[in-house]
Amino acid sequence: MRKVPFVKMHGCGNDYVFIITDRFRFADPAGLARRLSDRRFGIGADGLILLCPTNEADVRMEMYNADGSRGEMCGNGIRCLARLHYETAGKRTNPLTVATDAGLKTVELKLDGEHALATVDMGEPILEGRQIPADWDGQVVDFALRVGERLEHITALSMGNPHCVVFVDDDRIFALDSQEFARIGRRFEHHPFFPRRVNTEFVRPLGPNRLRMRVWERGSGETLACGTGACAALVAGVLTGRASRQATVELRGGNLEIEWRESGPSANHVFMTGEAIEVFRGEIELDDRELIGAPR
Repeated sequence: MRKVPFVKMHGCGNDYVFIITDRFRFADPAGLARRLSDRRFGIGADGLILLCPTNEADVRMEMYNADGSRGEMCGNGIRCLARLHYETAGKRTNPLTVATDAGLKTVELKLDGEHALATVDMGEPILEGRQIPADWDGQVVDFALRVGERLEHITALSMGNPHCVVFVDDDRIFALDSQEFARIGRRFEHHPFFPRRVNTEFVRPLGPNRLRMRVWERGSGETLACGTGACAALVAGVLTGRASRQATVELRGGNLEIEWRESGPSANHVFMTGEAIEVFRGEIELDDRELIGAPR
């Protein structure tokens, strides 16, 4: 048996187990993600994020949802990963680059004692339906989609991972209990219109610069926050005339500041700013067979 250090962190309540894998790899990271994410029999988290060495950036992020499925990108997770790498790496770089399954991302940290904010250049939103991916040619904006017995109007896009944004006119979706919300969320997540499943954001505009959001994440279920989802909500708000290009997105776990830049060297890029909080540290015991390349 070997003891492997981990760090539990969260961004706006969207929590993950982080493990630095500079000296070893896991034989079954998907299975480990399922085990560690269990909130009754594991550490408890929305997923597992690995900090991996790479030659193309300062660090590589590998992200697994609570059900073990691989995620291309995680907005709240990448902020926490950037802080952890900055605090533990021998060479401190700020801003730093992170390699993800959705491409290279740049993260700038603002540290004040134990408090940490991070601004992430999330890149350009993907609006072409087939590239999201969705079963449609062209943009999916205020698109009529039958979900169960209801005809919903959705706006879909990708922030490195697929999102379906549903705008609501009142607070009823926010008052639903977790079981009823899960029933609705699963219908969107597994809808055949989205061949690789989808994250779904239910958004109520409170003004051009403020959006309220409740989110269902593919592979993890309801979470307290979703960084890529907050970015998608703002982009969808701009595309449908419901929001300006800079807004605060209110989530159950806290607020994120989102900006979709219109001009300048970063035109069309979406920027996200939010907290990166360490919760606690510990160790897990793993059998040698669960590790690849661990020193003996």
